[in-house]
Amino acid sequence: MQADYGSWTSPITSDLIVAEMIGVSGPRSQGSSQYWLESRPQEAGRNVIVQRLSNGETREVTPTPFNVRTRVHEYGGAAWWMHAQRIYFVNFDDQQIYSLLTTDDGSEVTAAPQKLTDADNLRFANGIMDTHQQRIICVVEDHSQAGQEPQNYLGAVAIATGTVTALHQGHDFYAAPALSPNGEQLAWITWDHPAMPWDGTQLWQASATDPAGATAITGGSQESVQQPRYDGDGNLHYISDRSGWWNLYRQNEDSSTCLWPMDAEFGVPQWAFGSCTYQFQPEGIVCLYSSHGESYLARLNIDGSHHVISQPCTQISSFYIDAHTSTCLLAGASPTQFNAIIALDFESGVTKTIKSSCDLTLDPGYYAVPQAITYPTADDDVAHGFYYPPTNKDFEPPAGSAPPLIVELHGGPTSATHSGLSLSKQYWTSRGFAVLDVNYRGSTGYGRAYREKLRHQWGVADVDDTVYGARYLVEQRLADPAQLAIKGGSAGGYTTLAALALRDTFKAGASYYGIGDLEALARDTHKFESRYLDSMIGQYPKEIAVYKARSPINHIDKLSCPVIFFQGLEDKVVLPNQAEQMVEALSRKGIPVAYVPFEGEQHGFRKSENIKRALDLELYFYGKVFGFTPADVITPIDIINLKSSTSDHQPDPMKQD
Repeated sequence: MQADYGSWTSPITSDLIVAEMIGVSGPRSQGSSQYWLESRPQEAGRNVIVQRLSNGETREVTPTPFNVRTRVHEYGGAAWWMHAQRIYFVNFDDQQIYSLLTTDDGSEVTAAPQKLTDADNLRFANGIMDTHQQRIICVVEDHSQAGQEPQNYLGAVAIATGTVTALHQGHDFYAAPALSPNGEQLAWITWDHPAMPWDGTQLWQASATDPAGATAITGGSQESVQQPRYDGDGNLHYISDRSGWWNLYRQNEDSSTCLWPMDAEFGVPQWAFGSCTYQFQPEGIVCLYSSHGESYLARLNIDGSHHVISQPCTQISSFYIDAHTSTCLLAGASPTQFNAIIALDFESGVTKTIKSSCDLTLDPGYYAVPQAITYPTADDDVAHGFYYPPTNKDFEPPAGSAPPLIVELHGGPTSATHSGLSLSKQYWTSRGFAVLDVNYRGSTGYGRAYREKLRHQWGVADVDDTVYGARYLVEQRLADPAQLAIKGGSAGGYTTLAALALRDTFKAGASYYGIGDLEALARDTHKFESRYLDSMIGQYPKEIAVYKARSPINHIDKLSCPVIFFQGLEDKVVLPNQAEQMVEALSRKGIPVAYVPFEGEQHGFRKSENIKRALDLELYFYGKVFGFTPADVITPIDIINLKSSTSDHQPDPMKQD
């Protein structure tokens, strides 16, 4: 059937997305059971530890209303850990550590989780078990000093009493504690303002009984070190980008050895705690690396030889090897497979999906397969991305027409996008949109040099890469120049707003909790990112002129296309006033604008009803702007200043539901 782009009927509805999709991550195994973490939009984003027994039965380990999530660094991560038949986890509501007994034989556990810590002003993350001294070693964040920056330190929680003791302090940030097998040596990572963990960190080692007397092993302002870990013989390993790439090293007595020198990334940006990209086995190291936007699982043997392990994923976020079997658990996805927990048998090579983030089975005729592209950009440089063509087996466009294009931007900005199957992208392509998912300069996965091309260039290099990417696809006749949209969340929202305010390429935009005022971000954001802009923009307030010049809020006079804003009202990373100021300014100027605030949401939307509403309203907004009628039934929203519809008028944007 022939129909205009954007109006195609798709089986991938917003209702289906929120009903079918969950998050699955952090696979573990213990005894004969397998465990993972599920994030459930249908339960307001509650994170639940799930156990799979040897007979295939699954059950929730953490009961309602417990939510396994820590707010250390606000982005959290590594909020649960295991030892023997006991699980320890951080509960979101009070940020305290709880313990819970599990069984491995299928028998029910009737005891409720027991509260271990009772410290209202402390938060906990990244715990490891120290059975030698009966304690949990973890990162502690102290919020007891009102009006002051929270204090972070390496701490210990006594298993018997829940008493918290500081082991090492004095640095702005701590992460990744690691204990030697004999319990005698302790290693960890620190960094200090204004560095971010991908700029420069230090690796420390100390006696586990006297951490205050620690020795700096490696690292500094120009070296990002992460993931310290001891092998079975007590040799310290870590990942460093001293070569320009995050490679794997073993620490010798007075030096270190790079175990597999390669132009590839064995590490990831440390936005959250708990990254795991290598694990020891008796015959060597199983490791995870990425190259050109694709993940690889490999084995590095004791003799130095290595080989890639065959597996079905192109994007792997983490893995875990069962110490007692030949099974490796992956959390990964591919362009044709949803993110899932997958069991890989090393001996046979057979894989089995244990739990998928989506059990939906759709005809592949509705799925767009991404194409990795590298295209020219400003400064005689190149940028990278994934192009998704409009794909729907039931429709074809009018002859000679080109599709509307959505240029999508990941957050961070020090992060990356990948090619794993995503219903949120297929939502657009199955309705007749093309999507360009950009790994602009500054993204990870392409080495330190590419990552640092955004240094002091945020709002310039990333914006150029979006503009050049859209133009590249227009030149290839893969996009309609009159229907170019741009969208992004958080830092991607900033690039979206900057591209709309400082360039004239795009005709519409969608900002998800995006940054409009860089000065406000520098003043108001949380500790972890409070000095991030030193490297992205410049020192504040010393270079205040640069902040003003690159803040979209200061260039409303140049912004002349419609924008829709989505904002969580409890966001502590990008405060709601950022969106509200932009909406008010655009409204005064007479530009079509819509504001969609969500009660109870923070930095990123977790509730199913809000995820659905945002998708539908973004589609509705593009339909109004580009002049097509979506096939979906969507409860409309008022769009301020939209002259083509008398119903789309809202006198007070701050009261919009």
